[in-house]
Amino acid sequence: MAKVKSLADLKKIKEELHAKMDLREKSNDPEAQVQIKVGMATCGIASGAKEVMEFLIEATAKRGINSIVTQTGCMGYCYAEPTIEVTMPGKEPVVFGDVDLKKADEVIEKYIKQGELVDGIIPVNYKTIDNN
Repeated sequence: MAKVKSLADLKKIKEELHAKMDLREKSNDPEAQVQIKVGMATCGIASGAKEVMEFLIEATAKRGINSIVTQTGCMGYCYAEPTIEVTMPGKEPVVFGDVDLKKADEVIEKYIKQGELVDGIIPVNYKTIDNN
């Protein structure tokens, strides 16, 4: 553990501990949270997914949205990177493509906060074995 040399150091340690505790508490019941997965495979990172993920973490926290933002590997939508998957409590996941910072903000404001669909949804175009 780092030495505390100032009040700012102490506040930083406090914030880090609160963030870890918050993550631990949220992980007990993830279905009750808005879950946002950011595609962070090589193609996603090259297209700006890292910046989108950082924005989503900061923006949801600032707006008081009870959410878990995590990264995932390839979602198979390389043509539409960066991609995010948003799962609202009690609903099916929705995947958004070509998500830049402006689109991420729109997803938060319109889809997550107001429940309105926004442009950029990647439709599910496959059938599982169970459907046959």
